[in-house]
Amino acid sequence: MNVFTHAIPFVSADFIVPEKLETQEFRLRMLTINDVVKDYDAVMSSVEHCKTIWPDGKWPEGLTLEQNLIDLGWHQKEFQTRQSFAYTVVNSSESMIIGCVYIEPTCRHGYDAVVYLWARQSELAGGLEGRLHTIVKDWIAEEWPFKSVAFPGRDIAWETWRAIPDKRR
Repeated sequence: MNVFTHAIPFVSADFIVPEKLETQEFRLRMLTINDVVKDYDAVMSSVEHCKTIWPDGKWPEGLTLEQNLIDLGWHQKEFQTRQSFAYTVVNSSESMIIGCVYIEPTCRHGYDAVVYLWARQSELAGGLEGRLHTIVKDWIAEEWPFKSVAFPGRDIAWETWRAIPDKRR
């Protein structure tokens, strides 16, 4: 049995999930297995920075190309089944992946979605991650059906986020 067949969608069936978000500088679109080589390059060139996006985690330490392919397949399937939405951030020519955005459900009281994002380490000095955060925050507010979205480590401190009770308990 496929684990995705009984999954509860994150957004309603009548919500049209945005295919992309385009700016002069970059484009967001669904992260797929076809991005594996460019995604792996972006992640592996940004290991130290990526570890700061999810403190106390070890990702992407030890990540192999094969493991990354599996991760991308999982993200792609979750997008297709509307359980979560992983977007790759590519430059305008799509020659390079310069980051990722993850929109996920959360069980934290007071929030209906959580967003994580990161930019390629080589793009940090130019401020890409800050611009990406601002643009994604506005996009989520304007185009998505969520009432309250958390951006842990950005708009809410990690300590505060971790202290919010789980709705399931």
